[in-house]
Amino acid sequence: MANKLKQRWAEGRGAINGWLAIPAGFSAEVMAQAGWDSLTVDMQHGVQDYLSVLACFQGMQPHGVTPMVRVPWNEPGIIGKVLDAGAMGVICPMVNSRAEAEAFVSACRYPPKGMRSFGPIRAGMYGQAGPGFTETANADIICMPMIETRKALDDLDAILDVPGVDAVYIGPSDLGLSLGLPPKLDREEPEVLAIYQRIIEATGRRGQFAGIHCGSGAYAARAIRMGFRLATIMNDSGLLLTAARAAIATAREEAAGKV
Repeated sequence: MANKLKQRWAEGRGAINGWLAIPAGFSAEVMAQAGWDSLTVDMQHGVQDYLSVLACFQGMQPHGVTPMVRVPWNEPGIIGKVLDAGAMGVICPMVNSRAEAEAFVSACRYPPKGMRSFGPIRAGMYGQAGPGFTETANADIICMPMIETRKALDDLDAILDVPGVDAVYIGPSDLGLSLGLPPKLDREEPEVLAIYQRIIEATGRRGQFAGIHCGSGAYAARAIRMGFRLATIMNDSGLLLTAARAAIATAREEAAGKV
């Protein structure tokens, strides 16, 4: 199964990514019909485990969005399992050095490019795991380490020079904490915006791509205009709460004090 997100990037287009914190196939099915280019199941900070990842993938399968996972850590066991489940991209938190980036890529790739063990229990059903499958998987799977610490910024060039790194993903909250700033998305500090530009330019020179987590559609559009090629808007639980609060506030306001 071709990676539609990679195809989109190759065509010079950005992508809008959704984020799944809710551990339910039905909510993933609903989100998959909203118009996202990709959906990422969040195992790090979302309320997700391996079985809920699988259910989310099943919910989004009929709707053509690219399935991805943010794994909880740079650990080859869980990376291999989410790939076997059908993830077409893996976002890995707290990659702070070339060695950690190499370990991450190795966990995502079959030999001779890595150490991924063969057993694509679900991915094989859709990727036709016969001759050539390992080469296709090695070419199609997106490896996206997160850049979210001062140390990662210090080692940025070394991380990006690791063969097999397709893109990087910025976590604005942890990046802010590492720089002595409050944790938040949609940042406006000039020093942080300069870091964003540095990452966009560094990835662009290497034919790689940069992604970022945003708290609003407006900031996601701004990020794409800046040069990011993947912009995530909030997460499913946050969007649900925001929409519910807005609808309730409208109802109370327009009911003129009768509720």
